[in-house]
Amino acid sequence: MQSPTRRDWFSILFLGVLWGGTFMVVSIALRGYGPTTVATARVTLGAFALVLLCLALGRRPLPRWDAVLWRYLLPIGVLSSALPFFLLAWAQSFVPSAFAGLSMAAVPLFVLPLAYVFAGEAINRMKVIGFGLGFLGTLVLLGPEVVEGGPLVLPRLACIGAALCYAFASILTRRCPPIDPITLATTSLIIGAIPLLPLMFVTEGRPHYAGSVPGIAIIGLGLLPTALAAFLRVSVIRSAGSSFMTLTSYQVPLWSMFFGGVILSEVIPHRFYLALGLILAGLFLSQRRPKP
Repeated sequence: MQSPTRRDWFSILFLGVLWGGTFMVVSIALRGYGPTTVATARVTLGAFALVLLCLALGRRPLPRWDAVLWRYLLPIGVLSSALPFFLLAWAQSFVPSAFAGLSMAAVPLFVLPLAYVFAGEAINRMKVIGFGLGFLGTLVLLGPEVVEGGPLVLPRLACIGAALCYAFASILTRRCPPIDPITLATTSLIIGAIPLLPLMFVTEGRPHYAGSVPGIAIIGLGLLPTALAAFLRVSVIRSAGSSFMTLTSYQVPLWSMFFGGVILSEVIPHRFYLALGLILAGLFLSQRRPKP
């Protein structure tokens, strides 16, 4: 694997800003559309854009039928797009975008025990300590209301549930039979759109024009942090490796808190900063390689 190039570093920074700003854009789109419509538009527009990209590159948007391969593709599509997109959009109807973005920092930490149980990956003391710190940070993020009860308990748990979905999807992707990464991303979005489209029509009806700002936001969600980011992610992994891609995990919560606090004027409690420090410290420790 080659060393990261200047283009790889720029792509990583751009992806961090893109994914970190997603939660702010979701909040803006929710001003004119319901959460199911926001999630459906994001996955459907993203799938449409990637299908066009596959055709332009001379690739098949969908892989050939293989029972073993599709046994992985179906849950990957649900767990990487349909379910987390819906959970985050619904949760952000109640919680600030900074909270949703910060909860995504727990994804690589959730992957640790799941990879150990389902993929047989080795685990060491530093990973255990890192997971413990990250789990503590997640509890701090959720706040005492989780134990005491309150109207924000379910939306907050929905954000953590979305992070858990991404973690499960990551494990399934690792175990998935060989497939072109762009075809995998396209197939996942197409599968994710299948349950969301009828759910949108049943619960929220046919989408309507809700003004230029929410309209641009909902279109941007499908084209930028979904379709374009999927293409850039594949490019970076091929050039610099998947380990290099983990640098986005440090950026997303920082950018989401920045956009939420500065642009949307969200009130960010002090415990968010404490939770961020614990989660990032746990993430750092869990990715350290043990000394020989």
